[in-house]
Amino acid sequence: MADYELLYWSVPFRGQFVRAVLAFAGKTWTEGGDAKISRLMEGPVEDMPVPFMGPPVLIDHKADTALAEMPAIILYLGETLELMPDTPALRAMTIKIVNDANDVIDEITLNGGDHMWTEKRWEAFVPRLAKWMSIWEDTGRRNGLGKGTGHILGGQALGIADVITATLWTTMAERFSKVHDLLEETAPMTAALCRRVSALPPLAKLGETARQNYGQAYAGGQIGASMAKILND
Repeated sequence: MADYELLYWSVPFRGQFVRAVLAFAGKTWTEGGDAKISRLMEGPVEDMPVPFMGPPVLIDHKADTALAEMPAIILYLGETLELMPDTPALRAMTIKIVNDANDVIDEITLNGGDHMWTEKRWEAFVPRLAKWMSIWEDTGRRNGLGKGTGHILGGQALGIADVITATLWTTMAERFSKVHDLLEETAPMTAALCRRVSALPPLAKLGETARQNYGQAYAGGQIGASMAKILND
């Protein structure tokens, strides 16, 4: 039996962070699939493995535990797999980066499709996206990150904060040329870190699986289509 079951849509969006941490930790998991997620969401709350409004949901078979909400899942994995930093400050900064990533993907999808992207909306958003990128860049700079060395929160070893960083920006940059170019221009050290982390064998394999399974898709529906149209040159 696999270590975990992940309930998330067939896209490399919010659930990709959970997949990345599991892959980084060398854990195995199965995916429940879109039909199971839809069935649970449409059914009564008492039939859910954990009460939730939307995926991801992670089921830890060995611990008989189910969790929803991406940041909560990442915190759980970090704690139970002993991947979190040693100090309270660094643990808090790790979760801060997880929550920042969650905010960025909400904004890049216009709050999950409240509106569709247009050229005008994108032009207005670029300064804000650049500021998000600069937040990562300056966080790394303050912790000794260079173009070829270092980590987003310092230290000698890669951690969850690096995996989340790479998953956020690499997944978008691979699919949207305007995001790629802005990241390289605005946050070159972060971009270099993302390349190093994404090249690790388990994360490189995960990235290849995502390309095979999802193609260039990032988010679903009309918002995904508008992103593909507007965020590429």
